[in-house]
Amino acid sequence: MSREAATTATLLITAREALEKFVEVRVDDDGALSFRHGDVPCAVQGIELVEGLAVLSLTCVVAWDLVGDEIPRQIAERAGQGLFGTLGAIATDDGWDVTLRYAFPAEGLAPDPLGTLLMLVVSTASQVRADLVGTS
Repeated sequence: MSREAATTATLLITAREALEKFVEVRVDDDGALSFRHGDVPCAVQGIELVEGLAVLSLTCVVAWDLVGDEIPRQIAERAGQGLFGTLGAIATDDGWDVTLRYAFPAEGLAPDPLGTLLMLVVSTASQVRADLVGTS
């Protein structure tokens, strides 16, 4: 196993340990982690951008197929509220798909603080979903 692969594997093991305190985690064939927080599916991937800079990337699918001209405005308003992560909206033939993404250097973080950080982002994604689709 290469040094880069070992680094990202270690990051993902720590992330899995951190997340398992809150949600059921699945390890995908490619090593990525996937889980759900309520109705929000999420995935965590690890990558070493350059030597010494290993990051975790968390993507949450907040909502999909949302219909309404106000969706981009709502996303822009929420994005301006200082979230952990970046909200994105993509127009499709069926409506708007909304994601929340957050990437950060994670090497050296212990499971407890890493879990807190990840759950801040995931909880935000769930709250944005509730705001957009009217559920809690």
